[in-house]
Amino acid sequence: MRAEVQRVTVLGAGSWGTAFAKVLGDAGRDVTVWARRDQVAEDIRDRHTNSAYLPGVDLPENITATSDPAKALGDAEAVVLAVPSQSLRANLTSWRGLLPPGAILVSLAKGVELGTLKRMSEVIGEIVGINDGDVVVVTGPNLAKEIAAGQPSASVLACADHERAVAIQHACANSYFRPYTNTDVVGCELGGACKNVIALSTGMAAGLGLGTNTMATLITRGLAEMARLGAKLGADPLTFAGLAGVGDLVATCSSPLSRNRTFGERLGRGETLEQAQAAAGGQVAEGVMSCSSIRALAQSVGVDMPITDAMHRVCHEGVDPRQAGAELLGRSRKHEWS
Repeated sequence: MRAEVQRVTVLGAGSWGTAFAKVLGDAGRDVTVWARRDQVAEDIRDRHTNSAYLPGVDLPENITATSDPAKALGDAEAVVLAVPSQSLRANLTSWRGLLPPGAILVSLAKGVELGTLKRMSEVIGEIVGINDGDVVVVTGPNLAKEIAAGQPSASVLACADHERAVAIQHACANSYFRPYTNTDVVGCELGGACKNVIALSTGMAAGLGLGTNTMATLITRGLAEMARLGAKLGADPLTFAGLAGVGDLVATCSSPLSRNRTFGERLGRGETLEQAQAAAGGQVAEGVMSCSSIRALAQSVGVDMPITDAMHRVCHEGVDPRQAGAELLGRSRKHEWS
């Protein structure tokens, strides 16, 4: 059995990276957070808060922070990668030589890389030179603000190496955060990436003034898209009925705390991509980029994903959300499960 993980480094001090650091700290681990900006690192280290990304949340005393990646990594027994999916490759390439030998690598990123169409565990495996099945993927309904507030939540730790997943499960389980293990990395990662795109669509529907029936339709048909792609790529269909599938999908599509949903809502109200980005503090929702890479991945394996295609056309081809919705409704009729 693998020795217990005590020292954990979280690379990335955004809302979810900070919330997961808090989960680890509340589970009794010694946590070091790497922050890109000195000010954020100082805030976490000296005032035990991250006012830039999680204002009003008190962080445990056993969490510290630095803006120096070498100091952050030190003798870490597990390294959590908490940077956006499209910047993971560049960041990890710069950190590769600093990673402690034997440390368990954990991915919080949810997306499919533009260009390569690789899942995040595949990107990590390629850069670090390890089997991508050795990367532990954290996914599920992970709204950072609720988890940081200690509200009960469950997540999935997916890894082909069950022993690694169990080691991280023990490291992060606490009174409010319940982690389950799963060996279906493909299904768990696809669920985490695709739900961001479907959340854009439910946000757009809300922005257009549409109601619960429309939301339920988009969530359900979005789940069908995810499952079709997963089946084609070898995922376990049951994964999409669990926390990494429908659980994450419902949370992200329905909550005002979801960046993807709120971003989509602004687009539905008629704002441009640039206006929605400015309103989000300069940040682009993951689904805006992932809709293109997931669409390309689906096309490469012959899988039909009409909602994903519609989101790509709205975000990157200037199609009006109302037109995209009308085209979805006007598609040829078929059996529900075909």
